[in-house]
Amino acid sequence: MKRTSLSLSIMLSLFLPSLAYAEHKHDVEELEKVTVSGQAIQPLPQDSAGLDLEALKSKRAQSSDTASLLKGIPGVSLYGAGGVSSLPVIHGLADDRLRIKVDGMDLISACANHMNPPLSYIAPNNIAELKVYSGITPVSAGGDSIGGTIIAKSKQPEFAKDADSVLSKGEIGAFYRTNGDARGANLSTTLATESFSLNYTGSTSKANNYDAADNFKPAGAAASDRGWLDGDEVGSTAYETRNHALNLGFKLDNHLLQLKLAHQDIPYQGFPNQRMDMTENRSNQVNLIYNGLFDWGSLEASVYREKTHHKMQFGDDKQFLYGTDALGMPMETEGRNTGVSLKTEVMLNDRDLLRVGTEIQKYRLDDFWEASGSTGMMQPNTFENINNGQRDRYAIYTEWEANWTSKLTTLAGIRHETVKMNADNVQGYNTTNYNPTDFNNADKSKTDNNLDLTLMGRFTPSDNTSYEFGYAQKTRSPNLYERYAWSTNGMAMRMVNLVGDGNGYVGNVDLEPEIAHTISFTADWHDADKQDWNVTFTPYVSYVDDFIDAKRCSGGTGMSACTTANLSATDNFVYLQYDNVSAKLYGADLSLAKHLYHDDQIGHISGQAVFSYVRGKNRDTGDNLYNIMPLNATFTLQHAKGAWHNTAEWQVVAAKDQVNDERNEQETAGYGLLNLRTSYEWKQARIDFGIDNVLDKAYSEPLSGAYTGQGMTMSGSGVPWGVTVPGMGRSFYTAVSYSF
Repeated sequence: MKRTSLSLSIMLSLFLPSLAYAEHKHDVEELEKVTVSGQAIQPLPQDSAGLDLEALKSKRAQSSDTASLLKGIPGVSLYGAGGVSSLPVIHGLADDRLRIKVDGMDLISACANHMNPPLSYIAPNNIAELKVYSGITPVSAGGDSIGGTIIAKSKQPEFAKDADSVLSKGEIGAFYRTNGDARGANLSTTLATESFSLNYTGSTSKANNYDAADNFKPAGAAASDRGWLDGDEVGSTAYETRNHALNLGFKLDNHLLQLKLAHQDIPYQGFPNQRMDMTENRSNQVNLIYNGLFDWGSLEASVYREKTHHKMQFGDDKQFLYGTDALGMPMETEGRNTGVSLKTEVMLNDRDLLRVGTEIQKYRLDDFWEASGSTGMMQPNTFENINNGQRDRYAIYTEWEANWTSKLTTLAGIRHETVKMNADNVQGYNTTNYNPTDFNNADKSKTDNNLDLTLMGRFTPSDNTSYEFGYAQKTRSPNLYERYAWSTNGMAMRMVNLVGDGNGYVGNVDLEPEIAHTISFTADWHDADKQDWNVTFTPYVSYVDDFIDAKRCSGGTGMSACTTANLSATDNFVYLQYDNVSAKLYGADLSLAKHLYHDDQIGHISGQAVFSYVRGKNRDTGDNLYNIMPLNATFTLQHAKGAWHNTAEWQVVAAKDQVNDERNEQETAGYGLLNLRTSYEWKQARIDFGIDNVLDKAYSEPLSGAYTGQGMTMSGSGVPWGVTVPGMGRSFYTAVSYSF
């Protein structure tokens, strides 16, 4: 029985109406598979809606940021960050509140600013399958999260068709984008026999600072010891990245064994909404994966090891010299991540499918800042932000899927996780300004016993209608920074910031796990063949107990930033401590798609629209939750004729005026962006061309954060408060690829 996790609720984002009539055909086995799932029940059986090869390739040409491939999915938005490190948001929940798996690995950001989120470890050209569980996530795909799940997979091994054949193939490509002078190249090669496959995929990309559509600040020196920035140049947005991946596959009958090796090297990546920049990020991954099919069902097993060495410092647009000889602020992080997973699917009978699985993850983190300068506050010791941080997860789950009739399917699951956390004692640069006595005396050993529950169903009364409904309880334990970042010194607090708001944060050892109760319903109306038109409406609501928000700290002594004045500041950056509150998030997604016209001479024309709305409230204080995307919509008109594809896209975002007062979050104005793109394929070659922000509209994305991309960013008052990170101005881009 073929099973898929593709939801029809986001057909329009896959541009399926155009592809359905495209004259340029591909062998399905040669397509790179991208599966994007929407709200509600993903694992339940349903027909595959198609493959989004065209949309994937055009998005690769637009951006080097893998997370940007998710743009256009209902309910999904992005936190602003570095050029290849934006963070996905699903229904108002982001970062560690989502479970993000890359080739089966639960990657963890090893950085006090979360500059290296999981999707930044895989290049866009290496993505072959992308699934998004945006709402009621099955327990088999969830765990240690209260939002949705994103599953990214690289290319599967390919094999020769028989014992007498050898498969040899590859692809080479390059791109250029005018805004920021972004350029890059990629290469993929495969050599395989009937049972053995070897694939290499590599890519590199590089960009300078990008320009906004208008001056958003005065032109001048980026900092007292730095070069010139024009008024429209967005500081700290340059980057360079290199990714290499080697995939060895061995196939025997219905058994597949893969060994995946990956290496990433990012020499630098600027962050316009953080006070620091990335000056090195090196990651090595070893991942062994087994998949087997048996008469009774299937078995999946994997074991992986990932190690990250991450460095931060002030980049080219941020002040480097402090005092007489303090050369910036060197910060280093080392993360070590080991995981094992086992999952079985057993067909009990024609009606019932049972999934049972277990997972173990052991994570270690060291975050330390070397002394800087012979005098001043940052000497003589190495500052230990997190010393031997430990976060271990032990999970077990079971899931029952039942096809009661051709019209009714249900899914029920339960998952238990034990999360054990601890950290060793720390030290500051000195005891005068950074005294860790209270932290070192605290009981830092914590054990959380977390329970997830899922109940879902689908009712299909006719060929034109289906209804999906569900309830989930999901639980997430705090991350290491939320629990163990310890210093209340203002400078140290400003270096700990997971959300890009320019404020300073301190952890809370006594945090409780977040527990979310989510109810969701999806109505899907479509034509009988699911090819001509589609309307999908998904409302949802989540109540979160012990939501990890932040409150302003006060009552500090000595060099502490937690002063009484911090409580009343309304026009400045502030200092906060992570805290549990009661929260509520609710909203709805609406998707529409329609074939508009088809003619053998003109080709096929289709139209799509996506609307998303979400609200988030702190139920204890009445404040708005931070970084909630306002009402937004994307309207798309697409034309396809043979190998030629054209798209006109209009993105509309309402003003963000419901902001978080506790963080002094800034409002943003509404805007609309027009984007155009076209592509053509012939024989083994493809060319893409596009224009983003055609009208050169000046705007700030609502989730872009506070602009701290230049100046004396170590200082609390060295960066002007109240400036948001502007979006990119008009940009032309082109990409070419050749398969051999």
